[in-house]
Amino acid sequence: MRFLLHLGLMIGVALTVGFGLSWYALSDGRLIGAIEIGPWQTWRDVGVPRPDPYTRAYMARTGGLELGASEGLQFVARTDSDNQRLDRACRYRIDGTTPAARFWTLVAVAPLTGAPIARPDGALDFASTRLSRAGDGSFALYVSRTLAPQNWLEITGEGSFELVLTLYDTPSVGGGVAALPAIIREACA
Repeated sequence: MRFLLHLGLMIGVALTVGFGLSWYALSDGRLIGAIEIGPWQTWRDVGVPRPDPYTRAYMARTGGLELGASEGLQFVARTDSDNQRLDRACRYRIDGTTPAARFWTLVAVAPLTGAPIARPDGALDFASTRLSRAGDGSFALYVSRTLAPQNWLEITGEGSFELVLTLYDTPSVGGGVAALPAIIREACA
């Protein structure tokens, strides 16, 4: 009887640890195949001819149609630069510059569906061709439900959200991205 109890306990621990590590590898992945630069995260082997098994599993789980390795790179931010979850009740300033790219977009999306959460009759995203910049090439972008100055993306709804930054035709594809814009929480309603 004692043997069966120990056997059951070992099987339970093995299943818990195995499924827990698998879930972590496919959802967060920082220790496995993802690269983190400040609040931004990307999977380095997405779009290559032979990605590692974790990247393949992540892509199968998310069901996303990803860019090829020579086409660009996509970064996702779920938290601000202070590691607090992005919340639609707050106003955020995306401050800095992007790596060299022919074109880039920044979209605010719902966490599970990936659907844009911008106001339906307004702009759905920021694009590198549609914003005002400082003389040194830097920018300040605002994402909030309330009015903000200059480059503003109005979002709707309640709860958390994600920011997706996509760099198209960039020399940073090899993973050599040094810095990405900071995400600064300014105020919350």
